[in-house]
Amino acid sequence: MYLEHANITVDSIEKSMEFLQAAFPDFALRGEGNLMNQNGRWAHVGNDRFYFALQQCDNHLSDVSTRYINDGINHIGMVVEDLDGVTGRLQQRGYDGYETEAHPFRRRAYYFDPNGIEWEFVQYLSENPAEKNSY
Repeated sequence: MYLEHANITVDSIEKSMEFLQAAFPDFALRGEGNLMNQNGRWAHVGNDRFYFALQQCDNHLSDVSTRYINDGINHIGMVVEDLDGVTGRLQQRGYDGYETEAHPFRRRAYYFDPNGIEWEFVQYLSENPAEKNSY
C-alpha cells in the first residue's frame, strides 16, 4: 500500500508548485484544468508514483484555524532520503524552517509553504521498523 495523492485547496497553485518543486526537484506538472462545478482551476504536481492535487478557487475563503486544536490537517509528512538536500534547496529559495530535537533513528524538519500548510520532512537513519517507530 502507498498513498497515491492528496487533494489540497490552496490560495495559489503557483506558490504551492514552487515550494513542492524546491523540496522535490523531480516533481513536475502532471496535468491541469478548470474546475467543473465552480470557478477556479486544478493542477496535479508530482512524479510518476505520487502527486498532490492542488485546487484553487476564485472565491477562495481563507479559513485559518488553530493548528493542533481545531479539526483539519496539522501537517503533511514526507519521507526523504536526504534531509540536508531538501532543507538546503528550501532555504536557497527563501523558506524558513526548523529541525527538531536530535533522535538516534531519524531527523525531522518543518516548513510552512506560502499557503500556510505545514510540511514535515523526515529522514530515517535506520531501516529497522522498531527503531524508526521508537518514540
